[in-house]
Amino acid sequence: MTGWQIALLVIAIVMIAAIIVLYFLGKKAQKRKDEQDAQLAAAAQTVTMLIIDKKRMRLKDAGLPQQVIEQTPKLLRRSKLPIVKAKVGPKVMSLIADEAVFDDIPVKKEVKATVSGLYITGVKGLRGPLEKPEKKKGFRAKLRAKYNEVNAEAKAEENAKKSKKK
Repeated sequence: MTGWQIALLVIAIVMIAAIIVLYFLGKKAQKRKDEQDAQLAAAAQTVTMLIIDKKRMRLKDAGLPQQVIEQTPKLLRRSKLPIVKAKVGPKVMSLIADEAVFDDIPVKKEVKATVSGLYITGVKGLRGPLEKPEKKKGFRAKLRAKYNEVNAEAKAEENAKKSKKK
């Protein structure tokens, strides 16, 4: 065997070992997430609240209790979380929203929310269904729409020229 074949063999073995390790770590993380979801579902309550504001901000700037900030891992303290300010009963509280629910939460409206501690896991409209926000178009979809628009204009001009000739 030549030197480059040995190098390729070593790289392949290292890649296979890394894939196997990542597979088992992923399974372990999935089990942990399932357990956490079960705990959240067990402690869930339905609460009526008026949403005042929502935005993504750092944990320190969110106005959450100091105990919550101390319990979070150090790496997560710098990341931005979806924070919702809501009036629950007579209190104004800062709550953390689930990523899947954050976009559906309307601002300055009353909602029935499923809350587990300081974590919002679900939202329903109090008076009728919630309005779904439009999903943002991707780069490719924007290009396709622009192409279709320009193409339609070109066809319209072509048809106008043909009608003038007749």
